[in-house]
Amino acid sequence: MTTQQQVPVIAVVLAAGSGLRFDPDHPKQLVRLDDLPIVGWSIKAFEDNPHVTDIVVVVNTTVRQEIEELIDDRGFDKVKLVVEGGAERTDSTEAALSALADAGVPADAKILIHDSVRPFVTQQMIDGCIGTLDEFTAATVACESTDTILMSEDLGDRRVVREVPDRSHCFRVQTPQAFRFATIRKAYDLAANDDLFRPTDDSRVVVEYLPDQPVAIVAGSPTNMKVTTKDDLPFARLTAANIKARREATAAAAAGQLDDDAAKAAAREKVRALFGHAFGAK
Repeated sequence: MTTQQQVPVIAVVLAAGSGLRFDPDHPKQLVRLDDLPIVGWSIKAFEDNPHVTDIVVVVNTTVRQEIEELIDDRGFDKVKLVVEGGAERTDSTEAALSALADAGVPADAKILIHDSVRPFVTQQMIDGCIGTLDEFTAATVACESTDTILMSEDLGDRRVVREVPDRSHCFRVQTPQAFRFATIRKAYDLAANDDLFRPTDDSRVVVEYLPDQPVAIVAGSPTNMKVTTKDDLPFARLTAANIKARREATAAAAAGQLDDDAAKAAAREKVRALFGHAFGAK
């Protein structure tokens, strides 16, 4: 009987963004949600996953010290590297891939690349990415679109509708995005020769430069949101409060302090109480 060979499963948490749409003077990665900064939620999700073996965090000079202190204070032992990113997202991914290559990471390693400002990634999404790489060499978390999507084009000084794709085939891309190391390295090596190519996510690099490699879809969720502007913070705070209330209720039920129905009711009441606070209500 044969057993599947174990390979490294490495999470790359991208936290080098400048956050110009948020507040350049207050990096969104460091905004606190409950007891952790946003980047801490993301790192913790991979730290808590039993299948993830190592974590690489990509930073910029502005946030590096605070993130390194967070890693030490919280005991995120899986974080093996903190590397400097670049001006663009692709530069940060390439910096991480180069560091992994220098460290001798094997070609069949599983690499999960995640936006640090998606703090509510679930264990199911992480496990889904890891498992999918047993069948495919690339995968991305994505959420089915509930809105009709318009493809546009320029007409003079206006944008007009060029095409309305079938909504059943439309998804909103999220992260993590997962790859065998050799696949994402090859895709980026090919993309390096194209000065005009500026993808906003890593799966597109594979789609564009390795078209024979299908990118599988792993089920995402609307709660796996990206904090992009300050308008996203109320929902992020509400989601964080909801998660905390459910964890506390589950812990109370496990300790025998509440039965399951009472625990669920307590969680709902706490979320209602926190709802107004999250949205700045008195």
